[in-house]
Amino acid sequence: MAGGDIALKAVSWFLRAIEFCCAAIILAIFSYFLAVLHNHDLHIDTYIRAVEGISGAGILYTIFALILVCCLGGIAFFSFIAMILDLAFTGAFIYLAYATRAGRHSCSGFVNTPLGSGNTLTDNTVPTGSGGFTHLPSRRTACRLNSACFAVAIIGAVFFFLSIFVELALAHHHRKERAFGPSPNNGYTAGTPRRKFWQRRSKNDPEAGLKTHPDALPPHTTPAHIRQSYGTDTTKVGTDEPIYPKYGNTSVPAAHGAAGYHANTNTTGTF
Repeated sequence: MAGGDIALKAVSWFLRAIEFCCAAIILAIFSYFLAVLHNHDLHIDTYIRAVEGISGAGILYTIFALILVCCLGGIAFFSFIAMILDLAFTGAFIYLAYATRAGRHSCSGFVNTPLGSGNTLTDNTVPTGSGGFTHLPSRRTACRLNSACFAVAIIGAVFFFLSIFVELALAHHHRKERAFGPSPNNGYTAGTPRRKFWQRRSKNDPEAGLKTHPDALPPHTTPAHIRQSYGTDTTKVGTDEPIYPKYGNTSVPAAHGAAGYHANTNTTGTF
């Protein structure tokens, strides 16, 4: 496994862990609110149930994401599904921040909480309703719990949004790794060629691209790389050297016959 793949999966796992914590905090606090309201037979607003359901779904999604990021992280299909869900939960956690927006104010004075509204300076107790055994918090405590949900909802929305780009980077890196087969550059293992950390790539090295991408074509020749040729009359050589026959000296002296034998020039004798 390449180092870049491990780093991206570690970042994705860290983001998922933060998202899980944010969803768990909201679910725990609003489960407490919901239990108090139900046990004391108080009115339960619809948004409280919505916050409970969204935070619970966020926990289930982040648990599966934490498990599967180590095994299926970077596969195009699963990365695409994760990006769609991350975008959906980004919008969902923005809604959670909107639902708990009362927590952005100070918890001293008049407050608005899921357990009711009132002035913490004059009456800091929550109405008991028709009784019940669940402990009722003070209005100031309920306000602080609501403020905590507002803060972690914003954090969760930001981290879900960042997870979209991490999943995109994982899919791109996984596709890039599959494009390279085993070769001496990567120790006969799948992945991009590896280079020692102290080896720097020279900007002027013409083979730098071939070292990084051994399957790439060499750079094309440009007109600037071609030397201008001179005239043929100034470049021809060997005009003053003698020409030697291919089969040696084949000329026959005048005193010899055509076949190379000595000719008889005596015309007075008899044969």
